[in-house]
Amino acid sequence: MQPGFLVFSVFSVYRPERCHGLLPKGPSFDHDQTPSFAFQSGHTGRLGFLSMFQALITSRRFAPLFWCQFLSALNDNFVKNALVILILFKIGSEQGGALVALAGAVLVAPFFILSGIGGELADRHDKAVVAEKLKRAEIPVAMVAALGFVLQSVPLLFIALGLYGVIAALFGPIKYGILPALLAPSELPAGNAFVESATFAAILIGTIGGGLAAANAGGVWVLAALVVGLAVLCWFSASLIPKMGAAAPGLTVDYNPWTSTMSLLRHLYGDKRLWVGGLITSWFWLVGTVVLSLLPVLIKDTLGGAESVTTLALVVFTIGIAVGSALAARASKTRPNLALVPIGALLMGLFSLDLAWTAGTIQKSADVLTVGAMLGSVTG
Repeated sequence: MQPGFLVFSVFSVYRPERCHGLLPKGPSFDHDQTPSFAFQSGHTGRLGFLSMFQALITSRRFAPLFWCQFLSALNDNFVKNALVILILFKIGSEQGGALVALAGAVLVAPFFILSGIGGELADRHDKAVVAEKLKRAEIPVAMVAALGFVLQSVPLLFIALGLYGVIAALFGPIKYGILPALLAPSELPAGNAFVESATFAAILIGTIGGGLAAANAGGVWVLAALVVGLAVLCWFSASLIPKMGAAAPGLTVDYNPWTSTMSLLRHLYGDKRLWVGGLITSWFWLVGTVVLSLLPVLIKDTLGGAESVTTLALVVFTIGIAVGSALAARASKTRPNLALVPIGALLMGLFSLDLAWTAGTIQKSADVLTVGAMLGSVTG
């Protein structure tokens, strides 16, 4: 969480008209890619929901950011899930569950430490320029990950995962903070849904690709080249993001993680709307992170499932989130609908209790449980 994310994204949920005075005076781009210097409010309201999606994904103002964050999330999760499969099914360590949880922590921890700094950097400089520099720095990180795949080295993959987390933490304020500058208020629900769905689609593809990387040693060179290639494409996409100018060019960046984070929290707590919006978003990501960390261990240790069952479970979970994001955007229409939040939270709680009860009644399979065997049984 950071000012670049919440001040613009959450603020626009409650008072979109007040964002106009906060946004930089750089150019925006209409659907026909013609530069203009004003929001086209109401323009997208006349489009249908699918037409708006099509207009956004083909526009020069939104498409580069969309593909940049998609490719970046894909690489992050590709490495993370390959590491999880290596730990659980290849190394066979007794501390496998703890190492899997550690992998999730290594990727997420930088967000707690660096989000405040990332938000200040995003406001002090042009967000498009910062994004290009971050994605350029991600290329050598991808090379470290590629070497880890080739050598089947868990330490190297952990190092790469941590560096991916650092870059992702600094990129987060840009990804969300720039949206209100590029999109009209009526486009924000669709734009947010697109970013959210693409992120979880990247997790889905990264889950499958990571499993393949860990299970098939013969194709590691191809997969290593893919990791580096994705990083290069991500940098290229970032270089095409429209430059909007700095939101606060006179801001002094506080590079102390503790003081910058505390300043951020005080800033959020001072506005109840921003604070509530931050808590909603934080709890959503917390639930997703916990499930993604514990599900592979649950499948292997409780069900006795194979790598393919773990991959299938993660795929189903990710598809569910992507579908939910699209349905929420459709229900929100041209303005975010916060009434959906308590409904979603209640359903997540109920289904979590159901999962816990079901897991407690299952007996571990004597043989390794395959996808075919699981789907061939009514109870799984």
